[in-house]
Amino acid sequence: GVLFEDIFDVKDIDPEGKKFERVSRLHCESESFKMDLILDINVWIYPVDLGDKFRLVLASSLREDGFVDSSEWSPLDSGPSRADSFEYVMHGKIYRIEGDDNPMEGAGRLSAYVSFGGLLMRLQGDANNLHGFEMDQHVYLLMKKLAF
Repeated sequence: GVLFEDIFDVKDIDPEGKKFERVSRLHCESESFKMDLILDINVWIYPVDLGDKFRLVLASSLREDGFVDSSEWSPLDSGPSRADSFEYVMHGKIYRIEGDDNPMEGAGRLSAYVSFGGLLMRLQGDANNLHGFEMDQHVYLLMKKLAF
């Protein structure tokens, strides 16, 4: 099912300089949960501009019925897919989860790190918004730009 979903605003692109021709690092902030997102995406396939808004979903499965995917994706798979209503999809693995060890702030902040075949993501914010994340869990990232 869905692990996290929100609308993000692109606040900065490649602030440390462009390292790869086809990849940009986006720095974004979510509207509802005030989460910070750093995300590498292939801008040749999916160009993104400063100020763009996009819907981001992190899900454990592409199946709409909530069942777990088979271990491999095939274009021959029939039936509705969560990916059908998105423009950019990646599959990756959570490789690190870090927390602020500050008991004064209640639940505190968590950072979840995901690698999508070398394209990296860090989602950081209130721990309550990341409670479904587990180490070594496979996740799908789905993005769709919003017209505004």
